[in-house]
Amino acid sequence: MQGKIIKGIAGFYYVNVEGHGIFECKAKGAFRKTQIKPLVGDDVIMDIIDEEKMTGNVVEILDRKSEMIRPACANVDQALIIFSVKSPVPNFNLLDRFLIYMEVCHVPTSICFNKEDLTDKDFVDEVTKTYKESGYDVFFVSAKEEKGIDKLKDWLKGKTTVVAGPSGVGKSSLINLICENDHMQTGSISVKNERGKHTTRHSELMYVSEKTYIMDTPGFTSLEVFEVTTDNLKFYYNEFEKFESKCKFRTCAHINEPVCGVKEALLEGKISKTRYDNYVQIYSELKNKPKY
Repeated sequence: MQGKIIKGIAGFYYVNVEGHGIFECKAKGAFRKTQIKPLVGDDVIMDIIDEEKMTGNVVEILDRKSEMIRPACANVDQALIIFSVKSPVPNFNLLDRFLIYMEVCHVPTSICFNKEDLTDKDFVDEVTKTYKESGYDVFFVSAKEEKGIDKLKDWLKGKTTVVAGPSGVGKSSLINLICENDHMQTGSISVKNERGKHTTRHSELMYVSEKTYIMDTPGFTSLEVFEVTTDNLKFYYNEFEKFESKCKFRTCAHINEPVCGVKEALLEGKISKTRYDNYVQIYSELKNKPKY
């Protein structure tokens, strides 16, 4: 029988078979010999041990169309990065790191800002313009007021979507609304540092509707940018491209060079200063990263 792994805990894999339910399975020992580990999101073939108790064995992992390291998952079609407009205030540097990471993984990504009821139109317009120019769709929603949820559901339909973002932004509340249940535990904000209390401790794939899944992931407060160097970082800032023809040097890093189309566009307000400052900070970190 074919199904999809929706959760893995302590050596057990929970396989959803549409029309039948969720089976608790162990993985066949042969996987350990080949160092292949089943991942959340894997499409698998399983043998049923006890149909009444809903138990079985995973005997085959079908070909993966994608694979991510953090979170460890497979067969993701797209990503939704969720931040809040306030409580906690958005860390745009962390947002850029998420976007870079998803591009490294070749996962199409959109951005969702929750708690829209706590902000104003100027903030919405400015952030939407900034990230639209970078090539990303931006959603503004309010889980509290259940606003913008239907539009988000339409975007999710027919896809497996990994949801990521820092703790406390309301990921679990949004997922509960999308799945129309109270499956995910919700947490509160730490008053001392405005960071969310972690309520998701493992990756889990939730069935929304036919061929539509959402994967919630543990909240992050930091994210190292993998597989990115000082030479290729600029290619992850899509809004730079149309101004690079005015750079004097083909290898221009858009930081210290004397004639730079990107810096000129920045001064003219054609590039977001926040995005550019994030780029410079990440570039500096990569440049000063110890080489082993």
